[in-house]
Amino acid sequence: MMNETAHRTRRIARNTLMLYVRMLFMMFMGLYTSRIVLQALGENDYGVYNVIGGVVAMFSIISGALNSAVSRFITFEMGKGEGARLNAVYSTAVTIQMILAAVVVLVAEPVGLWFIENEMTIDPSRIPAAEWVLHFSLIAFVINLMSVPQMASITAHEKMSAYAVIGIMDGLLRFGVALLITNSSYDRLIFYAALMMLTVLLVRLAYGIYCRMHFDECRYRPVLDSSLLKEMFSFAGWNFIGVTAGVLRDHGGNILVNIFSGSVVVNAARGVALQLSNAVQSFVTNFMTAVNPQITKSYAADEHEYMFSLMMKSSRMAYYLLLVIVLPVMFNTDLLLQLWLGDVPAMSSDFARLFLILALSESLSGPLVTGMLATGNIRNYQILVGGLIMLNFPVSYIFLKLGAAPEVTVIVAVVISQICLFARLYMLRKTVKFPMMEYLKRVYLNVIKVTVMASVVAALLQSLIPEGWTGFIPGVLGCIVCAVLSVLFIGCSQSERHGLLQMIRRRNRK
Repeated sequence: MMNETAHRTRRIARNTLMLYVRMLFMMFMGLYTSRIVLQALGENDYGVYNVIGGVVAMFSIISGALNSAVSRFITFEMGKGEGARLNAVYSTAVTIQMILAAVVVLVAEPVGLWFIENEMTIDPSRIPAAEWVLHFSLIAFVINLMSVPQMASITAHEKMSAYAVIGIMDGLLRFGVALLITNSSYDRLIFYAALMMLTVLLVRLAYGIYCRMHFDECRYRPVLDSSLLKEMFSFAGWNFIGVTAGVLRDHGGNILVNIFSGSVVVNAARGVALQLSNAVQSFVTNFMTAVNPQITKSYAADEHEYMFSLMMKSSRMAYYLLLVIVLPVMFNTDLLLQLWLGDVPAMSSDFARLFLILALSESLSGPLVTGMLATGNIRNYQILVGGLIMLNFPVSYIFLKLGAAPEVTVIVAVVISQICLFARLYMLRKTVKFPMMEYLKRVYLNVIKVTVMASVVAALLQSLIPEGWTGFIPGVLGCIVCAVLSVLFIGCSQSERHGLLQMIRRRNRK
């Protein structure tokens, strides 16, 4: 058992390393690409693209629930070791996605056009361009929808090298798109949306070719397994609540900001802040992509103790990985945005800091969500947690209606995120006897102590460092050192610290 655990740990470490190579490339490429795109489109058109993207993403409530079902069922079957059923899961998933694609287009196209023409705050002369953005964004959305079974197969097989390579290809294509629109004589907003659609298509083809060459189950047969279909739709039906809630929080907030602020420039600021937050959060996303299959497979194999241990360790590590990046960004947000964009839309700094706090809060819940979904018993969980997340939209609406600043949409999300963390712990304790009190002691209180210590010491250092560009590099390095030392000496146990130092020594010898 010890050898098997060590093997799993090495696999997670190896896959995490591959994903970090992908993440670092895509983060720097993505941030630079965003700067080029913002300069090429201008604040108004960049804001329009973000709002339309939000409208299209709202319709992911139709597909997102089944996407989670596909990933869970493929990974679960692999954990049980029943390879024969994998092809049935894959083929059923593809058929369902094709049906959903048709439904999304039929529903989203007229609703999106109505929103642009009647509700969106936009210069009337840009309405035709916004409608073209809607068309291309919908096509890209449908293509992404069809990629889900392939991406789920790659993740379930833990072939993160392929995921990394295709991700790097995606980053290069997006960078090429940014360069092309900079020198375009066409309407740049329309041209950008069209090229982004083409990029999504090429990435989808890459996933399809790789899966067909390497995984036997990825051979589509036009069949529907009725018993499997019932299982997947039962899972997806309850998961629909959580997906709807997440979309309303993330993209509904963007639409509310547009309606109440009366300017797409504020949406540009929110979009810039979200880009920065997503780039930072990709550290955790890649780590969890490597960990999630192990959580699901361990539940399928009835290895609950290993599953609980992995959930608690990965929850802490996800938070600490993010904290080391978030702390220097929080203290140097204005300078980083100026370095990244040059001309920074107003309110971007405030949005960015709040989104980073939200990312820290959400990082603790990632492993808990995976553990709950692995059980398949998610009805009561989704009613409780999904219902809480869904409060983001009406509560934000009420605050904006009362005259609150647009940033209130993110503040509300942070508060509800913390409430949802405790709700998830409660549901896991009821469903799989997850040790809730142990989690609160080993994880929650631990990260609070580390965050307070790192933040206080970093704030003291910042007060001693000159303001502006003179103190930028010392300030960033000081924050990183504070976070790392706090994690090592407060966040890690003695055995974890010893293991980490041993690993560093081995790497140095090599």
